[in-house]
Amino acid sequence: MKSKVYFIKDITPSNMVKIYQTLGHELKGKIGVKVHTGEDGNQNFLKPEFMKDIIDYVSGTVIECNTAYEGERDTTEKHLKLIEKHGWTKYYTVDILDENGEIELKIPNGKKIKKNYIGKNIVNYDSLLVISHFKGHPMGGYGAALKNISIGLASAHGKAYIHGVGKVEEKFTADHNSFLESMADAASSIMEYKKDKIVFINVMANMSVDCDCCKIAEDPKIKDIGILASLDPVALDQACIDLVFNSKDEGKKDLIERITSRNGTHTIDVAEQLQVGTKEYTLINI
Repeated sequence: MKSKVYFIKDITPSNMVKIYQTLGHELKGKIGVKVHTGEDGNQNFLKPEFMKDIIDYVSGTVIECNTAYEGERDTTEKHLKLIEKHGWTKYYTVDILDENGEIELKIPNGKKIKKNYIGKNIVNYDSLLVISHFKGHPMGGYGAALKNISIGLASAHGKAYIHGVGKVEEKFTADHNSFLESMADAASSIMEYKKDKIVFINVMANMSVDCDCCKIAEDPKIKDIGILASLDPVALDQACIDLVFNSKDEGKKDLIERITSRNGTHTIDVAEQLQVGTKEYTLINI
């Protein structure tokens, strides 16, 4: 069966609410909103003001986890200071999920890893709204919904575990395709953990070849495309990839090169094999 992916061209705060409402899947209870709050110096991350309508609409708490690489987000203390600097605490309560440790999720059918370590505070949330900035990535090729629930929700230790394909000490040296497959494994554990209590929105704006985790990131060359939403992160990411590849914008070539040179779509392929979702979708314009 094809998954439904909703699309709206105009990227506005009010349309973030509109596309969520159109999904018709109201999240219940205490809602954690997973975003990328941006590395220090990054110019491309989605700003807190843009998120305000949708986060207020669901009465959500912004959730993040610490990083596995050196920077301004590798400890809770530094991370919170940067989050304040970027303006998030002006509007929202922010929770660093691994501030108090981590929990372990089993992945019995994992292709490369059998465990996933995520921020402990996730147990305090009934539902998740995952708002992902679609863009390139130096390692993953691209970053969006699947990466946001795998690397994004992993504790600092868990991030290193995924990158190292189960061996933290190999976080910078592990086989590349195995790393991509480990991300898919981790994503599958989150979907199993939260089941139908998770909604995904991807924003195709400021699409640099680099991630929001890059302190010095390339400026975007491809024009903004729109907002997409789905209950299926595989279909959602695939739809975004297709929109980039099928775009008539000549500026797409650098982003496509980044995605293909890192074999980025392999994560989507493996996630489908793991039954996280399907690459078959119907794009519904609203």
